[in-house]
Amino acid sequence: MPPPSILQEHLQIEIPIVQAGMVWTSGWRLAAAVSQAGALGIIGAGSMKPELLREHIRKTKVATSKPFGVNIPLLRGDAPELLKTTIDEGVRIVFTSAGNPKTYTPELKQAGCFVVHVVPSVKFAQKAEAAGVDAIVAEGTEAGGHNGVDEIATLPLIPQVVDAVKIPVIAAGGIADGRGIAAALCLGAAGVQIGTRFAATVEASCHENFKQAILQAGDNATTLTLRKIGNARVIWNEWALRAVTAEKAGAEPEELKRILGEKRERLGIFEGDIQEGQLEAGQGSGLIHDIPSAAELVHRLWQETQSVLKNLT
Repeated sequence: MPPPSILQEHLQIEIPIVQAGMVWTSGWRLAAAVSQAGALGIIGAGSMKPELLREHIRKTKVATSKPFGVNIPLLRGDAPELLKTTIDEGVRIVFTSAGNPKTYTPELKQAGCFVVHVVPSVKFAQKAEAAGVDAIVAEGTEAGGHNGVDEIATLPLIPQVVDAVKIPVIAAGGIADGRGIAAALCLGAAGVQIGTRFAATVEASCHENFKQAILQAGDNATTLTLRKIGNARVIWNEWALRAVTAEKAGAEPEELKRILGEKRERLGIFEGDIQEGQLEAGQGSGLIHDIPSAAELVHRLWQETQSVLKNLT
């Protein structure tokens, strides 16, 4: 077994795996189960109002006494309220994404929070470090959901970010088994963040249809869409085909916004409309073939990782 990383020491977790904060997917049940298993569970506040977030935080505290965090997309209009709710409820591990970390990091640090920011490139990793965050999630373009415009893959991204900053780096993007975790650790990451693999678990709050779509996905099942207005990786379906076709035909942002419509993520991920919903999932989907409990998955991933690393020595 590899020695505890600086990330494990800071977060007080046994296993250097972070379950990503995913909209309509990572509520209190998933976060609590992952944390209870020894990794770090994250409540995804991106699809929550402040009062709903408060409810999920309180239920997580009842379900586990172990550390857990909250992910907050900073571009949300109610980000200040979500951050205040998180702080007021005593959560001291905060993952921020989709925005400028300089805006809220000082406030979070003053409240005693361990702050982690998600970045897609070396430039933004350095900016996040300068803003005072404690760690970085370096996320490659293989990841599900919203991605960076440079579309840098995980394998070359991680070592470059590790070389560019002094704070711990958490690898993300396309990691779905112990082989991927071991690879990330060998590249210098202090841990990994995993999204899509945790979406296909018993405790994930996403719709069963979405979980089955992940299981049925192959290596070419996802695509990047909406580059002009958000750059999201999704599973191919009728809606994704319309969006990609419009992009290739030169559609302007306003037309793409019309095609996106409202609540497209909820429609697919939470309500289970497999053809018209936005099914955010990563390229690691092709490695996912079952729906275990979150605890079973955490233990399996770590056992696989240890086995791979042992075979390297």
